[in-house]
This record gives sequence, structure tokens and C-alpha cells, in this order.
Amino acid sequence: MAGANSAAIAFIGFGEVGQSFSRGLLANEGVAIRAYDLLFGSDAGSRLETAAQELGVVCAPSAQEACSGAAFVFSAVTADRAEAVASEAATWLKPGQIFVDVNSAAPSTKQRAAQAIVASGADYVEAAVMAPVLKPGLKVAILSGGPTAQAVSDALNALGMNLTPVSEIYGRASAMKLCRSIVIKGLETLMVDCAAACEAWDVKDPVFASLHATFPSIDFHALAADMRERVATHGVRRAAEMREAAEMLTAAGFHPGLAGAIADAQQRGARRKVGT
Repeated sequence: MAGANSAAIAFIGFGEVGQSFSRGLLANEGVAIRAYDLLFGSDAGSRLETAAQELGVVCAPSAQEACSGAAFVFSAVTADRAEAVASEAATWLKPGQIFVDVNSAAPSTKQRAAQAIVASGADYVEAAVMAPVLKPGLKVAILSGGPTAQAVSDALNALGMNLTPVSEIYGRASAMKLCRSIVIKGLETLMVDCAAACEAWDVKDPVFASLHATFPSIDFHALAADMRERVATHGVRRAAEMREAAEMLTAAGFHPGLAGAIADAQQRGARRKVGT
């Protein structure tokens, strides 16, 4: 990683992922982290800046300054900003730096982002985060992809991460994540709507008992409560992810209607804070 300090790490975007990963990475001796978030410097960003200060992360006034000299640059923004951030970063990243794209974006989005970063001389690794990061933190399962995925995964795993290289081809790791998400995010919205309808007609107990008879390993009361909480807390982000899944389906020649409907249901659930 010539031209970069291997102990220096940068985050573009400092939400839940940036904060959770920083907490774990800073447990390694000699690691220093700088971060930039679009909200820094605003009233809405004060909470993020406070979190950074408490963790020991330096807040930078720009993404370019945050990433200057960093060996690893994590892009942890919203899915709709992933490609724009990569395109901007490509104008100032240097050879030897590694851009780790952890955004839940469509395979085609990751491929375009990779093209921009690689053209700058830096390396690009797509990283598909396979579970919510809050509980596992740095140990959350991540699928990595790209020609340098193995070497980068080895380096980051030595710092406590949990990356598994799955392909040298950009897009496959994200495809694996989003195909899974069609089921996981779809189940969440199915259970939310099912529970709401059951409550409207006061039939939750018999309906859930019938479902349990068909799927005896599942506690449907607990599952419904858990799914409601997930949608209420993460629905906006999950909706964006499912729109990326819809883009993936469209690009493959399939109808995106189901993924789009799941995205809309996740958005509705988050707005009304179901179950709170």
C-alpha cells in the first residue's frame, strides 16, 4: 500500500456502520481514524460529531481531507449516494489507497463505482454487509469482491473484521446480498402487514397458531414483534436497499414490482414507527 499509512483509516459517512466499525478498529494499537459526513457542521450532524469525539475519531471538514494518506477508505453512505461518492473520491484518491464500498447498492452501481476508482489508480473492493451491524459490530459478516478482495480481506481481518472473499468479479458479492434481502426484507413487511390485519380483526392468536402448525419451529408472536421493530427502526435504509434490489432485477430482465412493493412497505413502516 505504497503512499498510504497502513494504520490510517478513513470513513466517508459516519452513521451506524462508521461508528460501529470505528469502535472496533480503534481497539488495535496504532490505528487512527478520520471521518467525514455530509451532516458535519450542521445542527443535525452535532450528534455524529459528538459520537466521533467520544470514540476518538477526528472529524474532517471534507471527504478529501479525511481520506488523505489513509490506507483504507470506507464508503458508508446511503445507497443512493454510493456511486456519486465513489466518482468524487476518484478525483483525489492516490495509488496504494484502498476504497472499501460497504454500501447496499445494486451490482451495476458497484461496477460503475469500481470503474471510477480503479481509473484513479486506487484499488476498489466491494463489501456486502450481510447483517445489521449494531450487535456484532466489527465482527459482522461481510462478503468481499474484486481482484484484490483476498489481500484486502486478509489485512482487514487482521484488524478484527470478518470479510469473506467470494469473487474477483465486481457485483457478485452485492448480488448475493440483495438476492437474500428480497427474502429477508420481504418477510419483514409480510409479518408487519399480517400482524396489523390480525389486530384489526382480533384474530392474531388463531392465525399465528395456524401458521405455527405449518411452521412449528417459528414463534410467530415473537417474529412479528421483532419484524415490526426492525421496520420501524431501519425501514428508510431498508427501503433504499430494496430499490437497489429492484434495479438489479430490472438489469437482469426481471420484473422489479415485488422489490419495489417491499421498498414502499418498508418506507411506510418507518414513517409511522410501527409498534412504538
